[in-house]
Amino acid sequence: MAASGETRPEAATVRNEFALERYRYILQQIHAVNENAHRFLAVYQTLATTLVGAALALFVGYRKWDVASDTARSGVIGLLVLTTVVAAFTITLIVVGALASLFPLQHRACSVRSMSRHGPHSGQKSSWPQAQMSLPGPGHRRSITTCQGGTCNSPTTGSSSS
Repeated sequence: MAASGETRPEAATVRNEFALERYRYILQQIHAVNENAHRFLAVYQTLATTLVGAALALFVGYRKWDVASDTARSGVIGLLVLTTVVAAFTITLIVVGALASLFPLQHRACSVRSMSRHGPHSGQKSSWPQAQMSLPGPGHRRSITTCQGGTCNSPTTGSSSS
């Protein structure tokens, strides 16, 4: 049931505002993933160009530098292996960064209804979560709120609210 003085359009407005903020958060996460991927690729491009350039210089100039051909071959292979390792590391960083932004731990189990401070509507008592995570803004401490039958107890204050 709605609290006294609260009407259905106000609850819908709050739900719409929450959905809009969630959409903005998702767009911000996508932007951060794209930014990090471009940064990692720029670093990889620089390192790969340098390493392949060094391998090419070694391949072309080993005679002029009086380096044995076996040593030059080992050096070229080593530089190309190092380029492959840098590529694998860069790909791993990009994939892990994308997965971390897709599945953030603090938002995994949260939904619009479980983050709502209002009780469930009539007939939805069974859909109340047994515990919900309160996610305040930056600079605030996170707390776990337990809910039983529409009554929530906050461990930080010990008070009850419905």
